[in-house]
Amino acid sequence: MTWSAPVAPQPLDATVEVPGSKSLTNRYLVLAALADGPGVLHGALASRDTELMAGALRALGAEVRADGSRWEVTPIRTGAGDGAPAEPVRVDCGLAGTVMRFLPPVAALGRGPVLFDGDAQARVRPMAPVLTALRALDVRVDDDGRGTLPFTVRGPARGGSVDLDASASSQFVSGLLLSAPRLPGGLLLRHTGASLPSLPHIEMTVAVLRESGVQVDDSRPFIWHVAPGPIAARDVRIEPDLSNAAPFLAAALVAGGTVRVPGWPTETTQPGALLPDLLTRMGGRVDRDGDVLAVSGTGAVHGLDVDLHDASELAPTVAGLALLADGPSRLRGIAHMRGHETDRLAALATELTRLGGQAEQTADGLVITPRALRGGTWQTYHDHRMATTGALVGLRVPGVEVVDVETTRKTLPGFTGMWDAMLGRHAGTP
Repeated sequence: MTWSAPVAPQPLDATVEVPGSKSLTNRYLVLAALADGPGVLHGALASRDTELMAGALRALGAEVRADGSRWEVTPIRTGAGDGAPAEPVRVDCGLAGTVMRFLPPVAALGRGPVLFDGDAQARVRPMAPVLTALRALDVRVDDDGRGTLPFTVRGPARGGSVDLDASASSQFVSGLLLSAPRLPGGLLLRHTGASLPSLPHIEMTVAVLRESGVQVDDSRPFIWHVAPGPIAARDVRIEPDLSNAAPFLAAALVAGGTVRVPGWPTETTQPGALLPDLLTRMGGRVDRDGDVLAVSGTGAVHGLDVDLHDASELAPTVAGLALLADGPSRLRGIAHMRGHETDRLAALATELTRLGGQAEQTADGLVITPRALRGGTWQTYHDHRMATTGALVGLRVPGVEVVDVETTRKTLPGFTGMWDAMLGRHAGTP
């Protein structure tokens, strides 16, 4: 099934309510499941990734009751040293990196066995670093030597120190940190790789741990020491997902006019906080009135040379803008995107070229040169950000047919309806 991406009929004048952050929702869910009492998440995102996380935590013994964006969580009752279940527990990771990387350390707090598996595409995503780290904590891991899904985890884990190469994903660090307070003796974690992508996501993890009363020492670069202790039960309110706001705000540059997003935080650990600067550099004007962020454009888009190492989830949106720019762009520092939901560098290069652009892969990114564009099929590779990028390009290029646009349900259910509303259209209007 394909979705005909609508061309913007006129300059935009829209306010878009973006739901809660997936990254924060899933981190708060894990902490709530390990807390010392029940808690409530307000403004939680209901999407495939967060529903997979909730389902996985239920399988591990937590109770998660969702009522719209209000989610009540009763913690897992079992812990290290408790009896093993008679039958293995099965965790469905889907294609959610947070589930497959955050929850093996949670499962290792008990005696298991816990079987992790997911979608076919998930079985090629790297997992070896976190599995190796768990083995160093005396956890039994059976993966037949693949370093990928499926695998079985059997605890209990001990505390101590672990060296970890998280060059492929910051989620390896975050997953171990979230469970670390529950380990006997806590955890000293050292990153040993040459680079560490998406550092703001690790800073987000440290921040939510501290909010829950956990002591985290991150005073030395790439070393984290988490003290053992309780995780405080809390009622929390979750910020809008700033990365999901990216295609809507970028639309103002492509179509002209203004798009506003309310609820924009004054301070945040979300990588999407870089959006105002990026969109300004690419030709937009950014204004703020209270918690409402507004981006205005004229239809002119400028190319740029930018390192997106700390915010690679914004790279697909920036790449879509770069295709429509008035000069070439270079996106750097994003080699680790080859291990995302798909190989995003290859996917972007293929789809941008399919529509007539010039997109070349480099060792750590893309060089995009605008060319005369044409309509055509835009493949999404089961990747939500590829789908939203296709919609963005389609605002200017007639005839863009986005395959499987519903893959956006991973983090943004109802995307096409939101897109139509931004354009002043009724859902499904030709």
